[in-house]
Amino acid sequence: MNPSPTPTAEPGLASPEAASFWQAFAFWLKLGFISFGGPAGQIAVMHQELVERRRWISERRFLHALNYCMLLPGPEAQQLATYIGWMLHRTWGGIVAGVLFVLPSLFILIGLSWVYIAYGDVPWVAGLFYGIKPAVTAIVLQAAYRIGSRALKNRWLWGIAAASLVAIFALNVPFPAIVAAAALVGYVGGRMAPQHFATGGGHGQGSASYGPALIDDHTPPPAHARFRWSRLAAVLVVGALLWAVPMGLLTVMLGWQHTFTQMGWFFTKAALLTFGGAYAVLPYVYQGAVGHYGWLTPVQMIDGLALGETTPGPLIMVVAFVGFVGAYVKAVFGPEALFLAGALAATLVTWFTFLPSFLFIFAGGPLVESTHGDLKFTAPLTAITAAVVGVIANLTLFFGYHVLWPQGFAGPFDAVSALIALGAAVALLRFKRGVMEVIAACAVLGLLWRWWG
Repeated sequence: MNPSPTPTAEPGLASPEAASFWQAFAFWLKLGFISFGGPAGQIAVMHQELVERRRWISERRFLHALNYCMLLPGPEAQQLATYIGWMLHRTWGGIVAGVLFVLPSLFILIGLSWVYIAYGDVPWVAGLFYGIKPAVTAIVLQAAYRIGSRALKNRWLWGIAAASLVAIFALNVPFPAIVAAAALVGYVGGRMAPQHFATGGGHGQGSASYGPALIDDHTPPPAHARFRWSRLAAVLVVGALLWAVPMGLLTVMLGWQHTFTQMGWFFTKAALLTFGGAYAVLPYVYQGAVGHYGWLTPVQMIDGLALGETTPGPLIMVVAFVGFVGAYVKAVFGPEALFLAGALAATLVTWFTFLPSFLFIFAGGPLVESTHGDLKFTAPLTAITAAVVGVIANLTLFFGYHVLWPQGFAGPFDAVSALIALGAAVALLRFKRGVMEVIAACAVLGLLWRWWG
């Protein structure tokens, strides 16, 4: 990506008034409740509000920050909010922006998870989820198509995607090993055939002008955003303590094999593997939460993803559902405190999942602000993105199997679920309907079928 000419502000537009900390707080709180639509929708809302309407940050600086967040593991929309909050109001501004992006979703998911696990057998609830499950299968298929159409630009990258699909589907290779292998292939391929691993598309620099911004194209980085080795060291030390202290307390008080301790350790690893967004890490979460630890069943995993799709915030918040269900079912505090166990587990896994995202911004932000040239995807990250497409395709097969053959291949084929899934896929891919619309329509169809079927 080459820098485009600097946008010229429209004549007559005055500079915006400085945004106070509490004005920003109010906006980030509002964003936490309206951030539906996945990362694309969340980023679009932030662009409209922060670049076009409020002019807190210019188009070019907004996309520059987004390019950096796209390189990181973790939810890029939440990281972008953290980055802009940090630029505007220092560390506390970043913390507030990032936390409020997640907090409403956490509270909503704790409530929905409790309703699901406590009342999931109620006929009308079961009917709703009967229709939602096929919709989720279609949504994951759409994610594979969307990422694949952008990432698989040549036969080399198609080959990496196919190899990752075979590795995880047929050979049950762990997701971290697939990521590592793809990175190695990308590194070698980038040196031997760089033309095949150069990235295209992505988020280029914008040329639109909305008038002068608080953080404009040539606004120098504020003092807190200038790189200093002492500040980097302080961020890393504080981050290490914020991870090590709760992990140490869990280990000492409950033991390494306790459900809470293992959840903390597992979701720390998951947080560092979310290249390509939540859909990419879901197979890893499935392998661990369902296959290894047995915190929930395959069907519950699909239902959790459905709940994650219907709540604001990043989709990776499905980890809160996983934590809640795992602790609730295992009754880690005894049968008298099931809700408390689930709510605490959901909070713990959210902490360990999102802590690295804050550290990436606070540690790397000053390095990004030290230059306003475009950031580029490296060849290893290009290969990882291609591998992610294969992994998501495997997730589609996994969900499709459990939805269409709920009793296994030996049982009957669920033709109604197949029709709902097909209709959802057509609505998403052909008619470009929104995820919320599709889920709502499929939930109603499932309820009607269970009512009259």
